[in-house]
Amino acid sequence: MKDRIAVGLIGFGTVGTGVARVLTSNAGSIRQRLGVPLELVKVADLNLTADRGVALPPGVLTSNAREVLDDPKIDIVIELVGGYDPAKQFLLDAMAKGKSVVTANKALLAVHGEELFQAAARAGVDIGFEASVGGGIPIVRTLTEGLAANRILSLYGIVNGTSNYILTRMTEAGRPFDEVLAEAQKAGYAEADPTFDIAGTDAAHKLAILINLAFGTPVNFKDVYVEGITGIAPMDIAYATEFGYTIKLLAIAKLHEGEGGRAPAELEARVHPTMIASDAPIARVGGVYNAIQVTGDAVGDIMLYGRGAGSLPTASAVVSDVIDMARNILTGSVGRVPSCAFQADQRRPLRIRPIDEVGSLYYLRFMVLDKPGVLSQLSGVLGKHEISISSVLQRGRRDGQTVPVVMTTHLAVERNMQAALREIAAFPFVSGRTTLVRIEGEDR
Repeated sequence: MKDRIAVGLIGFGTVGTGVARVLTSNAGSIRQRLGVPLELVKVADLNLTADRGVALPPGVLTSNAREVLDDPKIDIVIELVGGYDPAKQFLLDAMAKGKSVVTANKALLAVHGEELFQAAARAGVDIGFEASVGGGIPIVRTLTEGLAANRILSLYGIVNGTSNYILTRMTEAGRPFDEVLAEAQKAGYAEADPTFDIAGTDAAHKLAILINLAFGTPVNFKDVYVEGITGIAPMDIAYATEFGYTIKLLAIAKLHEGEGGRAPAELEARVHPTMIASDAPIARVGGVYNAIQVTGDAVGDIMLYGRGAGSLPTASAVVSDVIDMARNILTGSVGRVPSCAFQADQRRPLRIRPIDEVGSLYYLRFMVLDKPGVLSQLSGVLGKHEISISSVLQRGRRDGQTVPVVMTTHLAVERNMQAALREIAAFPFVSGRTTLVRIEGEDR
């Protein structure tokens, strides 16, 4: 039996520093769980001079990633550089040399995951990515192992802390998006370029990974519908509250079984601002926290909640993967759990429904001139496209001026909704683009 497991790390930024700190400060308890020491023997980063607050022994830090990849003594390689290249090549090279790998790189996995999973299978090594979704929340292990007895029916997730912080602050303070974004950047909760977060791309990357694990199907990232939060205004949040809803950026996946087993199953896969009942547990998740609700046919509903990012929460997930792989190495059981939760020959491609085919409830805010007949014309167009109105709010009469008219609808098909909105946009009394927010919940 090996007397230690040697680990190499590529990328010594925020999360990499957290990994070094966890491996150092928790070395004793990790050894108790594992039976042998888990040693960080080499760390590669281009910046060798920054003070990260973690003391490494002499000779551990290097600027050359090849010293990690080519070292025959290293059993497990952690990739934390992010992006597509050279991160993908680092992982492929490490696996080709018989090393198991760990990554937190959700964008890489969402786009190139299949190539990496196949490389791991060919090389007979493990690939771990618990930290790629939800920071310290153990959602990957929950789907691959904890819920392995279940057919997963749906999952909903707040999986981006930046957008959740912004929407939470907008809800609490009634302030506009731009102001709260600037506040989030100043507080360090949003990047200088926050596009991936506020446009929903980061959440979509994570959803693609979760779908792969939950439903056993390869996912083309381009098939995931993505819409960000930049169009949400304080008045929409206020109206949502009045209707009993809270607005969250949700990553949503739903399984639709074929009727009577005759038609193949299909999936919904979408990320967009969503109104959910304010008394729902996931609606109460505020700030930078994440939460993921999973529905299994046997277990019912469960929700995992915690910090979705940050140095130590993400490091916790990275090191948990490393420990799991170390156990497999020590017991000769590498590949015990398939990378994608399902055996490779049992995975089946499922069609992802285009957003046009998805049914939903809707919130609509029209900005219109206040004059007689407007409401009847709006409702007439909606009715023509088989959209039934559930409720209407119109306040603050200002004859001849622009006012909001707010509606919620019963269940409608997206294709019909978009056709109706295109027709409504041509009316001369409509000012600006209609705000649409989908509603998750039962048709009331």
